[in-house]
Amino acid sequence: MKSLLQYLKGYRKECVFAPLFKLLEATFELFVPLVMAAIIDKGIAGQDKPYIFKMCLILVALGLIGLVCSITAQFFAAKAAVGFSAKLRHALFAHIGSLSYSEIDTLGTSTLITRMTADVNQVQNGVNLTLRLLLRSPFVVLGAMVMAFTIDIKAAMIFVVVIPVLCIIVFMIMFMSVPMYKTVQKRLDKVLKITRENLTGVRVIRAFNLEQKEKKSFDHNNRKLTKLQLFVGRISAVMNPITYCVINGGIVALIAVGALRVDMGQLSQGQVVALVNYMSQILVEVVKLANLIITVTKALASAKRVEEVFETKTSIDESAPGRKNKGGSKYAVEFNNVNLKYKGAGENSLESISFKVKQGQTVGIIGGTGCGKTSIINMIPRFYDATEGHVLVNGMDVKDWNVEKLRDQIGVVPQKAVLFKGTIRENMQWGKNDATDEEIKKALEIAQATEVVEGKEHKLDEMVEQGGRNFSGGQRQRLTIARAVVKKPSILILDDSASALDFATDAKLRKSLKTMDKNTTVFIVSQRTSSIQHADQIIVLDDGKIVDIGTHESLLKSCEEYQEIYYSQVSNGRKEAK
Repeated sequence: MKSLLQYLKGYRKECVFAPLFKLLEATFELFVPLVMAAIIDKGIAGQDKPYIFKMCLILVALGLIGLVCSITAQFFAAKAAVGFSAKLRHALFAHIGSLSYSEIDTLGTSTLITRMTADVNQVQNGVNLTLRLLLRSPFVVLGAMVMAFTIDIKAAMIFVVVIPVLCIIVFMIMFMSVPMYKTVQKRLDKVLKITRENLTGVRVIRAFNLEQKEKKSFDHNNRKLTKLQLFVGRISAVMNPITYCVINGGIVALIAVGALRVDMGQLSQGQVVALVNYMSQILVEVVKLANLIITVTKALASAKRVEEVFETKTSIDESAPGRKNKGGSKYAVEFNNVNLKYKGAGENSLESISFKVKQGQTVGIIGGTGCGKTSIINMIPRFYDATEGHVLVNGMDVKDWNVEKLRDQIGVVPQKAVLFKGTIRENMQWGKNDATDEEIKKALEIAQATEVVEGKEHKLDEMVEQGGRNFSGGQRQRLTIARAVVKKPSILILDDSASALDFATDAKLRKSLKTMDKNTTVFIVSQRTSSIQHADQIIVLDDGKIVDIGTHESLLKSCEEYQEIYYSQVSNGRKEAK
């Protein structure tokens, strides 16, 4: 939690005024029983109506002043807590954005969403209540005991017994519940992960009629979460009845002792009422303190989870200035004996990968599912770093590049076509933020997406819904290709990004890509031999290793794996588009 407190630095004034005004409110509240005692002993006993009226006005004034102090304290506490959570959420979002693919894969998307939302909100509530009650409740408890001693020392000894007993109860329950709240958050992560998977893959689930199975799985995990929450809730809930019993026992003792001392003439009736009121104040504050401890316990557990994300350091430092690229290399990309092992994996995903690609060449990468095609192209923009060996772009190791400058010259179209909420124009300008309509239209033409835009009522101003769900799979792919092309990159990577296109459109796309700048190097990852057969060189992969490199014609003569892929597609009657 200490590392997160830095985000409260801009709210020092609020952090001082919030508890200060709460202490002022508590101070005025402590005078109320004394005023009540005076009304009973002097006003009512002496039938002095003016005195009673005057003291009632004082009670009203104390109440109004206390209300103003309370509202002011709440304003400052809320301002500090909301501002703190906004800064924390912003810093957390920025930190997550700085993590490499490896760290994001390890942490998991669902967990990161939970920590960004539920955990930060929990910490915000903890800060809010802490500023309001952390000093107020102990102050009222101790203040009530001191005021009781000013009234009668013997009766006040009951407070000396009651207060430590309450403290022991509160801290024992807190000690038991803290570890459990951490487990609750972990179980919540799991439920959210299942929910996310089901919402994302709802069509697949329905296609295989697995709704009942997924419902049972969700119900099982939800029951485990609910059971644990109920268990922790019961432990926390025990606090209130136990504290009530202790306080009510103290009130009974006070009334018994007070009655005897009133009978002996050592206490007045008003003083007994004041003592009972002070005990009741302690009851209210202990309940508040108990709720504060429960909230703070949850907040501390959530803060620890947020801190874990901050403590996760990226394996790729994107802020490094990088070395100056001297340029002049005839090779756009070089892989020199590269191995890649994913974090937590038992063995390498890629082994001994070596090849060179000249400026302006088109390179096809093909192989079976899971052979490492995407892993190779992900290392060019440095989404992952090589475990061994070197990846060079324009003659310089990618680790020596400034990451921003490296990625500025690379256009990537990932396997999953992702569009963002906004207009088509705004999505295209992700590739180049000052792209003109003419540049966008040219990119759309190359990506075979002109008809997609022209078919919409508002053309480039047509709204794209979240995830691009108002476009078909093929339309999304063409628009994402256009988004990369509008960037005019020196290296264009198409990671199986034409899989939803028909053969004719795919052929037109490949033909139009050749109209780009002759110095643009293109990598095409595909399962179709038709998509890569005109490439300058084709890399054939199998189980993380390069089987062969060559042209379509040479591979058909010498590479069995390539022959198998090619003839299997032809024999299935899907005549290749030439």
